[in-house]
Amino acid sequence: MEILAFGVPSEEKPLLEKAFAGQHEVRCLEVVLDEDTAPIAAGYEVVSSSVNGDLGGRVLRALAGGGTKMIAQRSTGFNNIDLDVARRLGLTVSRVSSYSPYAVAEFAWALALAVDRRIVRASRRTRDFDFRLTGLMGRDLHGRTAAVLGTGRIGEAFTRIAHGFGMNLLGWDAVENPACLHLGMKYTDKDDLFASADLISLHVPLLDDTHHLVDAVALRMMKDDAILVNTSRGGLVDTDALVTELRAGRFTGVGLDVYEAEAGIFHTDRSLEPVQDDTLARLITFPNVVVTSHQAYYTHDAVGQIIDATVRNVTDYLAGRTSENTLCPAPDGT
Repeated sequence: MEILAFGVPSEEKPLLEKAFAGQHEVRCLEVVLDEDTAPIAAGYEVVSSSVNGDLGGRVLRALAGGGTKMIAQRSTGFNNIDLDVARRLGLTVSRVSSYSPYAVAEFAWALALAVDRRIVRASRRTRDFDFRLTGLMGRDLHGRTAAVLGTGRIGEAFTRIAHGFGMNLLGWDAVENPACLHLGMKYTDKDDLFASADLISLHVPLLDDTHHLVDAVALRMMKDDAILVNTSRGGLVDTDALVTELRAGRFTGVGLDVYEAEAGIFHTDRSLEPVQDDTLARLITFPNVVVTSHQAYYTHDAVGQIIDATVRNVTDYLAGRTSENTLCPAPDGT
């Protein structure tokens, strides 16, 4: 059987092909799955999508109409998939329930340090042989307060690094993590967390209850010199409200690996096109903001684990099995 995989970067293609070798052929496309590209999948029983694919109702109906029966998403998050429509169409949908938490946690810290110590600005200057220190003063994180919203596997990994920096730890989650408590974390309500933290990092999934978790009210609660990092999902932050606060000169820095309107933009080359997203354009212009293109997960270790899980998901589907990765079971209920 030949599998069609959308949104596959060039570095990931040989890894995906090698993982399926001897079992199935895999056709890799760099384009993401959306309404325009869905017709390419006609005749493919199994389709694999990246995190930025559009798997809304129209796309799912187009896939099902073309003969697709199984969708293997190569990510943990699945807020881009209309599962209700998928169930009605009888589609089997899987995801990767977990992979290396260190990939994302370490990248979140890279963003935090980059904005705190003005690393991007300094690098741009030295490329022009400008070695002045003006505007590059950061601050020690030791002894300051790190707040972690979402203390699952990634949040815990982020917390362990914060503990290593000697920071005070605040947490917010529906369930307290014993490992974080052991590190000295104090769980508190969101208002206290936003008001008290010097560094805030987001590690919660995007759900109805967490959409715009960091809204205008939360942003106004934050310290003027706080650092905000988001490596989870763009919809957790009200970007327009964030831009308003940044224009007022607030925050030491903001590090964003995700953006709420990133679909169709991130993981593509738009360098020769007119800018269509005014909010993103404004966001990138702020000197205390670093935006990356949803790459926190992108390590050899994590990608390898994601691909291995995707292969298992396809194997389970063909064998009529379900697992913890199955979002929509097969039509016969197996």
